[in-house]
Amino acid sequence: MKALLLLAAGIGGLLEAVAPRRAVALWTRALYRNAGEAEPRDWTYAAAKAEGTLVAAAALVGLFRLATADDAAAGDEADGRDDDADADAA
Repeated sequence: MKALLLLAAGIGGLLEAVAPRRAVALWTRALYRNAGEAEPRDWTYAAAKAEGTLVAAAALVGLFRLATADDAAAGDEADGRDDDADADAA
């Protein structure tokens, strides 16, 4: 479930980074009653692009950590080792 949420966030961030004007237009229509009267400032598109890039990068890092954590847990199970048993033996 966590991987699916990270994937959805990454795709949303990627879309926002690639098409910031479209993303701002969609959010403007969703959040304002009179979206036709709302006029974003020039820096809004650069901020949306930066936000999308950061969200996509954070999602990629989260997916990488999730994938490597699963691999590390599978490797410990394959070795047949128990970290608690190793700590008690020392």
